[in-house]
Amino acid sequence: MNDNSMRNRLLALLQQRRWAALATADGAGTPMASMVGYVCGANAAVIYLHLSRLAAHTGNLLANGKAALVIGEDDGDTGDPQELARVTLQGRAVAVHRDSDEYRAARDRYLQRLPASERLFDFPDFTLFRLDVDGARFVGGFAQARSFSADELRAK
Repeated sequence: MNDNSMRNRLLALLQQRRWAALATADGAGTPMASMVGYVCGANAAVIYLHLSRLAAHTGNLLANGKAALVIGEDDGDTGDPQELARVTLQGRAVAVHRDSDEYRAARDRYLQRLPASERLFDFPDFTLFRLDVDGARFVGGFAQARSFSADELRAK
């Protein structure tokens, strides 16, 4: 599989899925992972997460924005799971201010993909985060792996 084909598969995976494992660490460095909804921004180097401040992962992000997001192809309970496509995005999450144009645009994008989340945008404990992706590691299946830079994820 060539680089362009792998990038196209990575981008398709990000658009097809809505659910991911968010990895963070607390102040002592203890890792944790949580399942969260996500949507892509204008390109694959920007991911939006809408998270409750009651959750430990949100506290971790507010204290130290470093995060990883793992998104995988649905396995359908058949075949070798090592053949499934998956990607790990690494980056830094920052809270998006509620009164900003970015917040309004990201909210609209989020609700288009995850309409059941609409009521959560009215909850005062929820925060919209932007994950600024520094890089990604894509595995397209067994022995098909490649790293991508943020610039490669931003490219049209």
